[in-house]
Amino acid sequence: MKLYTLKKQFNGYKKGTQFYLIAESEFIGVKEFVLRTKDLKKSISVNESELLKYFYE
Repeated sequence: MKLYTLKKQFNGYKKGTQFYLIAESEFIGVKEFVLRTKDLKKSISVNESELLKYFYE
């Protein structure tokens, strides 16, 4: 699984929070990603532009 880290604060999560990429889907050209915190307690769904803007590998 890929590990992503927050570049800056996003949806109540602090900068530096680590997430695993759990699922990736594409429907009519719109990509959605499901990320889960490293402790596997919470998950969020983001689109491609949010992933590129707020996260890095």
